[in-house]
Amino acid sequence: MYLCIFFGKLKTSNIMRLLQSRFIVLILFTGFLSLHLSAQEGYVPTQENLDNREWFQDAKYGLFVHWGVYSIMGGGGDQGIAEWIMEQKDIPIVQYEKLPGFFNPTRFDPAEWVSMVKKAGMKYITITSKHHDGFAMYDSKVSDYNIVDATPYGKDVIGLLKKECDKQGIKLFFYHSQLDWHQSDYFPHGRTGNGIADRSEAGDFNAYIDYMNTQLSELLTQYGEIGGIWFDGMWDKPDADWRLGETYALIHKHQPGALIGSNHHKMPYPGEDFMMFERDLPGENSMGFNNTGISDQVPLEMCETMNGSWGFNIIDQNYKSVEMLIHTMVRAAGYGANFLLNTGPMPNGQIQPENVDTLMAIGNWLETYGEAIYGSRQGPVKPQEWGATTVKDNVIYVHVLDYKGRAIEIKGIDPSHLRSAVYFDDGSRVDVKRTEEGIHLTIPKKKVKSIDTIIVLTLK
Repeated sequence: MYLCIFFGKLKTSNIMRLLQSRFIVLILFTGFLSLHLSAQEGYVPTQENLDNREWFQDAKYGLFVHWGVYSIMGGGGDQGIAEWIMEQKDIPIVQYEKLPGFFNPTRFDPAEWVSMVKKAGMKYITITSKHHDGFAMYDSKVSDYNIVDATPYGKDVIGLLKKECDKQGIKLFFYHSQLDWHQSDYFPHGRTGNGIADRSEAGDFNAYIDYMNTQLSELLTQYGEIGGIWFDGMWDKPDADWRLGETYALIHKHQPGALIGSNHHKMPYPGEDFMMFERDLPGENSMGFNNTGISDQVPLEMCETMNGSWGFNIIDQNYKSVEMLIHTMVRAAGYGANFLLNTGPMPNGQIQPENVDTLMAIGNWLETYGEAIYGSRQGPVKPQEWGATTVKDNVIYVHVLDYKGRAIEIKGIDPSHLRSAVYFDDGSRVDVKRTEEGIHLTIPKKKVKSIDTIIVLTLK
């Protein structure tokens, strides 16, 4: 109505100029919002999905696996992230395509892998189905650039692993790279891979999205029920139309219970079921690319390496200590987040012995103290320098990771509601003092544990 009245006072030529200007503004506004609006707007998770979110939060601990033909090169003698060697060394596609011919992981034993995961106290595995190099680690029908068709090994490791996961009761998630340095329709190119000399000089990005969605459909229909899809690489072309709504709807159509997460370093878009943080605790940004916001609408997860690389790096011996990794897990749990710890299998299919030793040590710790991690949620005090808190039902677990001899203040607890305060290890009473804002806990030196001194506060 208002436009009709307004146009009535204008000449035809003025009307046309007004419409043109408003059309331009509309285009700009649509472009600005395209990424958000192309997500799965109006998404309502099914009850199965909501149940899986609860399971995910209870699980707390999983294994991240970065494995591909890049493991053959073992990082090329350089420190750093070995799975990026195609980009780091500017290896032409035609030369990189020779790698699958050498990939023959005859020592791969899925039963051994999954048994190790269970002994480590982990509840799920997230494995690379395709990384940025574009090589599929499963039996893809849409492209022969995959482990079944292009390697002497000729077996579907994803299928073999999924079968063993089902047998041993471990959930399997698929990491899938949206970025692809190999596929010719991934054009225009993004921020990475621009030194690879023989990448395509033309292409249809919509055709690439169709290709990606076809591969996702394969993953969603060939292996039974999966835990979810772990996306990575959208940051390569942050302003592109990734058609997220279509992709997310496709996933939720095939598997309504599957959890979708994306490593885009932003707050979750509609259609995403969990939020992830790469090598940082939620809300922190020591790496320089993480979003410091924390969603309170979906579960959280942080991922971390054991050394400095995701993929197998033959010279990187800078392994994080068991204590450091347990502390990271505890602090992540203090934020209500899962801990996804990475290993980069060797090209023969075996897990690095150093990684196995670390995982077994963490598993041994969890055998004793897992009660304070599994099934817990974010505690009343967010992680501090001294440690973190987790909560389960009417029990608060105070994890003292770095005790300096000073009283630890737990705010927000009414002392009159405190039934007991005891040490996890021996059940002896803890020295508790009332304060105006809560309670103070003091720990004698003889009670301090080397990794985590856990105090159990039971509320009435």
